[in-house]
Amino acid sequence: MQQFDNIYHNRRALVTGHTGFKGSWLALWLQELGASVSGVALAPDTHPNHWDLLKLDIQEERIDIRDSAAVAECLDSMKPEIVFHLAAQPLVRRSYQDPLETWSTNVIGTANLLEACRNTPGVRAVIVVTTDKVYENNECLCGYRETDRLGGHDPYSASKAAAELVANSFRKSFFHVPSSPFLATARAGNVIGGGDWSADRLIPDLIRAVQTGSSLEIRSPLATRPWQHVLECLSGYLLLGQKLLEGQSEYADAWNFGPEQDSNRTVSEVLTSIKTFLPQINWHQTSDTQLHEANLLYLDSSKAKKQLQWKPVWTLEEGLAATAQWYSTFIENNRILSRQQLITFVEAASDKGLSWITE
Repeated sequence: MQQFDNIYHNRRALVTGHTGFKGSWLALWLQELGASVSGVALAPDTHPNHWDLLKLDIQEERIDIRDSAAVAECLDSMKPEIVFHLAAQPLVRRSYQDPLETWSTNVIGTANLLEACRNTPGVRAVIVVTTDKVYENNECLCGYRETDRLGGHDPYSASKAAAELVANSFRKSFFHVPSSPFLATARAGNVIGGGDWSADRLIPDLIRAVQTGSSLEIRSPLATRPWQHVLECLSGYLLLGQKLLEGQSEYADAWNFGPEQDSNRTVSEVLTSIKTFLPQINWHQTSDTQLHEANLLYLDSSKAKKQLQWKPVWTLEEGLAATAQWYSTFIENNRILSRQQLITFVEAASDKGLSWITE
């Protein structure tokens, strides 16, 4: 099966933040597509971590995205044709603990990357990955669209909204001339999937509780999020990258890649669903006072569905099943299923006749 019109075969692709959860899955997929993959990131901050388990053979540099000179030097050396910018401080609660780290990484780091792209000949496309939390959240029942107001209460959400402003400023100020790259931003939902061991995320915290035989303390069981498997949003990023590499300037814009409406579930509902696959899990609600986090969040991905012909592949239950299977296999057999699950995902996309798959 041919994916994304084979656009990534022999293409030089740079992933910033490739040692992270989402970045490591993207690096794997790009390599499977035949791309020449390079990476720029800090060392993984958990053990185990998905990146080290994958053992991908790529050109990589361990630098801080806030170091503008180092970023520029890496791009000059790697000479990417497309850049996926995922390097970030991605955790809400950590942003309260160290707001300056969050602001400098997510805003200045993005500006450093875009400035390096601007000064690196041969870069044709850039995708800056932000989050579903870039919108000014009014706790409304409707899904947020790309034209809705940006905002953010906590430092993480606000810094990602600011990264969107940085990207839009670069697009309008510098990336509008014929020789400049096409620049898009991508906003995804709450990703799940095997290989995530980040702190203060529902599934990794749950797996740690299972391993220690303890009950997981839940902060906000009624909080609603747009849950999706990591491969769902990555398919959107890769499809968007295809359009940009093909020179279709109308796709140099902001895009939502969220799940179907019925995958917007409360934390409690997700826990109940995953208990079907991991019956040993237990949880309880904390009585401690919590820092502010949005209670209700939906994404409207109708723009991506209509203009990119993108849509999700798996239901939430299928994504949860794949996630539980990944962790169970790793815990019981010290084996990872990432490549096998990528193949299964692509086959499911083919069965559904999705636009990015051709026979």
